[in-house]
Formats: sequence, structure tokens, C-alpha cells
Amino acid sequence: MTTPEPVQEIAGDERACILTVRTQPGASKNAAVGSWNGLLKLAVFAPAQEGRANRAVVDLVAELFDLRPSAVTLVGGETSRVKRLRLAARPDRIRARLSELLA
Repeated sequence: MTTPEPVQEIAGDERACILTVRTQPGASKNAAVGSWNGLLKLAVFAPAQEGRANRAVVDLVAELFDLRPSAVTLVGGETSRVKRLRLAARPDRIRARLSELLA
């Protein structure tokens, strides 16, 4: 399996993009913890049970990228550690912040 690009543009919508991240549920804290194969790696305290870790990932991404939680939607990877999230924000803004987080 090849690793997807971390930020993908959505055709016809320059005010949204898809962010792909690697997650680690059941961690000791909620935080960005580096990278994994070029993707942002996120640790969340919530366990991977009944969608709790997914909700924590959405909240953490919103916090890290200075977005409202309603601007972040999980669109793929509900049961996987690699998750795809739709962010209601310009791709260039998300790429710039991602670069800061991975630096």
C-alpha cells in the first residue's frame, strides 16, 4: 500500500481539502507526535471504542489547525489508524500549518 499525500485538494472546491493522518488511540495525552511515512501522526487519549478515538481526532485536528470542530469531518478510515478528514479551509493554509507541525 502506498502512503497518500497528506493534503489533497477537492476538485471544484478551493475552500476545503482532505487531510490524511496516522492516529494512535489510547495514548497518554492528545497531541501531534511527529510524522509517520510523511503523514502527521496524532496521539489521542481516547480508546478506539465506539467512535471515541475518532471524535478525539476530529477535536484535536480542529485545535491544531485553528478550526471549529464542525469544520472537520471524518470521511474515511473509521476503523483504521490512517484517517482521512475533510477540512473546511484553504489547502494552502492547511499545508503551511502542517509544515509547522512536522518541523
